[in-house]
Amino acid sequence: MGCFGVPEATVRVVVTRLRKEGWLASRRDGRETTYLLTDAAGHMLEEGQERVFRRSEQAWDGRWHLVIYSVPETERAVREQLRKKLSWLGYGPLSPSVWLSPHDRVDEVKLAVAQWSSVRMDLFSAASEGPQVDRAMAARSWDLDELNRDYAELVAEFEPRLEHYSSGDLAGQDALVERTRLVGRYRESLYRDPELPVQLLPEDWAGWTAHKVFRQAHELLREPAEECVASLLSRTA
Repeated sequence: MGCFGVPEATVRVVVTRLRKEGWLASRRDGRETTYLLTDAAGHMLEEGQERVFRRSEQAWDGRWHLVIYSVPETERAVREQLRKKLSWLGYGPLSPSVWLSPHDRVDEVKLAVAQWSSVRMDLFSAASEGPQVDRAMAARSWDLDELNRDYAELVAEFEPRLEHYSSGDLAGQDALVERTRLVGRYRESLYRDPELPVQLLPEDWAGWTAHKVFRQAHELLREPAEECVASLLSRTA
């Protein structure tokens, strides 16, 4: 974490919090404490990696998959967590308690909701009157203009650097920091992206170019960044 300018004291506080929240486990090895990922953390990272590197290319059948839920007023924290989970799964709010997605992710929704006994939910699929209504529903459920601007800004920021990355000028800590910053920057937009089919997207959609630039930059920085990590780990060992 020193590569990113994070002091040791801050790291200790964060690690303690991650352990309390169930993302890290610990064990004693003599006088040292070793921290390990929990199963929940491992699953979260695998899910996140798949989301970052996978782009849905399935043709859309024109059907929407809807979630209608109710949560008691006394469970506001649960309601907020539910909305975050639905957003993560690519659902958007057509209205406060009606969320929809062009993708069939019913099983993932059921698995996520199983942890909250207070949530009542109905799931079903339906088709609209036609393409014009579909586009209007998408525009109501997601801020596609803002997301498109974010993708365009990412392309403008990183595409000119591809030649610099391919030249091998970045190495060691600089490559690691740059690659991590790239992932964080791309993730900010990606996690708000419902991966809508082409029929529902603006004509000048920058998301595809952003994904291409991200993959190229990530691969160009892979070797020097991983060499830096290996060097750091060897010193720790």
